[in-house]
Amino acid sequence: MTTESANADRPDLDTLDTLRLVEEMNREDAIVAGVVAGQAPRIAEAVDAIVERFRRGGRLIYVGAGTSGRLGILDASECPPTFGTDPGMVVGLIAGGHPAILTAVENAEDDTDAAASSLRDLGLTGHDTVVGVSASGRTPYVIGGMRFAREAGALTVSIASNGSSPIAGLADIAIDVVVGAEFVSGSTRLKSGTAQKLVLNMLSTLSMIRLGKTYNGVMVDLRATNEKLAVRSERTVMAATGADAATARATLLAAHGSVKEAILMVTTGVPHQTAVAELDRARGILRIAIANAAAAPAV
Repeated sequence: MTTESANADRPDLDTLDTLRLVEEMNREDAIVAGVVAGQAPRIAEAVDAIVERFRRGGRLIYVGAGTSGRLGILDASECPPTFGTDPGMVVGLIAGGHPAILTAVENAEDDTDAAASSLRDLGLTGHDTVVGVSASGRTPYVIGGMRFAREAGALTVSIASNGSSPIAGLADIAIDVVVGAEFVSGSTRLKSGTAQKLVLNMLSTLSMIRLGKTYNGVMVDLRATNEKLAVRSERTVMAATGADAATARATLLAAHGSVKEAILMVTTGVPHQTAVAELDRARGILRIAIANAAAAPAV
């Protein structure tokens, strides 16, 4: 497998000084973005399919072991504060369960039934998307999860760093990020892990953009769960509308903290109840809601 190969052209790492090690590792890391770019059509296809299922009430579920599982959990856990999503909308499953987030759980990745059991507990349906993440592309835990997902009629997507992998064979959309030999041979938390994180970031972030979670490139569905985010909410309303701080603060209060609703209220002058209705009519896309509200006859 490519992920287990060694780079015969690279000098022995233990003979290099630290600066040269940094340069060599950075040179290897620079390969990753180009490989991910080569998978752009498949990533775009996956995003469109995920969005279509989100609109039907479906979920995005990552399944992985070790580093791959932890990266899925990281991506999933960042969606609620960033995009104001329900915690159940994007979910990460890891071989070995919660303890495996912090430490290795021996043999957990070899359990072909565990992921299927977790997906069954989640009530997996054909509206959901299951993304199997495995550098080798042959992790039994992931294979079992993807087989179950296919049987349930869910969309299946694979992310692997070896071509023609078993999980790619189970995927409706196969994303192969073959980054070559690792800087330390076999250590797939390096280039393979970086490639996985880039793709996972794209799947979640671009799906959220398609769902209207941003406006002019800014997060407008974030949840102000701390002082930093409260200030960001106020600043976002000011930047999007030209309102002063007092107006932004008062409108956010009237909108129960919703940045998106506050922007619509300031921009068009509609009351909160109308803003909510217009956003619902526009399927959450602020730009469309503003156009609709602006075009509506004054009452």
